[in-house]
Amino acid sequence: MNRAKFMERAMELALENVLTGRGGPFGAVVVRNGEIIAEGTNLVTTINDPTAHAEVLAIREACAKLNTFELADCEIYASCEPCPMCLGAIYWSRLQRIYYANTRVEAAGIGFDDDLIYREIGVHPASRSVPAEQLLSDDPMGAFRAWMESPDKIEY
Repeated sequence: MNRAKFMERAMELALENVLTGRGGPFGAVVVRNGEIIAEGTNLVTTINDPTAHAEVLAIREACAKLNTFELADCEIYASCEPCPMCLGAIYWSRLQRIYYANTRVEAAGIGFDDDLIYREIGVHPASRSVPAEQLLSDDPMGAFRAWMESPDKIEY
């Protein structure tokens, strides 16, 4: 397996994304059995979607192509160290390995600073810069009970 080839493709996607004006300098590819099965670029400003990061879009495409929500037999190559959201998506999709080129410190140097989010994760929800407060409904556990009792659930 030629890891350098996959990283080069992620970097090509990132550069092309900037040069065409489609979005930020980020690209990612999902690889399975030595073959690129999905690609993504940052389209946050193009489609007005703050979740449209390269890694997330590549994961979505890979899952659609493979008709699964688990990518346990795949790896992701990203032009930059994943942000907290993308890292979460990588873990949820069960990708087996992450390769990245630029670091989050280097990304911060050009205005993409995810450090606040990394720090906020460890802060009590009510004390975060975007405070969170638990607000209960009449039956807050209803959906959870239904899930636990469902014989048709697909666990993930």
